[in-house]
Amino acid sequence: MRWSSCLAALPLLAACASPTQSPDFLAQELSAQILASSSATLTLEKWCADHAMAANPKIVARLVRGDAKPASAETIERLGASDIKYRRVQLYCGAHLFSEADNWYVPSRLTPEMNRLLDETDTPFGKVVLPLAPYRRTFDSRMLQSPTALFEHRAVLYNSAHLPIAEVRETYQRGALAFL
Repeated sequence: MRWSSCLAALPLLAACASPTQSPDFLAQELSAQILASSSATLTLEKWCADHAMAANPKIVARLVRGDAKPASAETIERLGASDIKYRRVQLYCGAHLFSEADNWYVPSRLTPEMNRLLDETDTPFGKVVLPLAPYRRTFDSRMLQSPTALFEHRAVLYNSAHLPIAEVRETYQRGALAFL
């Protein structure tokens, strides 16, 4: 093949390599969608459905049992409470790990049924507290340079009465880009 033929093909190849399909761009896009949302869980479900990543695009939380991480002094201050429980989950869309999340929450600001669901089921925190009309305030967001993790968000969730109900640390995984 002649070099002139190869050079002539470069514009066609460049058109196929869209920057909007790069993993970095898509990770930034997903991060921005979550930051703009009141519910990370609902945003992840929409992402899963939009990218046809599973027959059932529902986000499922898998509880990670083990050592509880105590709330830091900063978390206790942000939540304005000392009766704090810890829950760690992995959020999946189908077989794809989307996120690992540490949740510190105030059980006295949730209903008994919400506490039961958090203790006994794999229901994502965001779905459990949906009746409280929660919203998020992110206090830290960073892109990660890791073979497995894309980015991390730290946020406080508030109920509709503007009381903090939880602090979350969410580490979003490369499984969210498995459609590439």
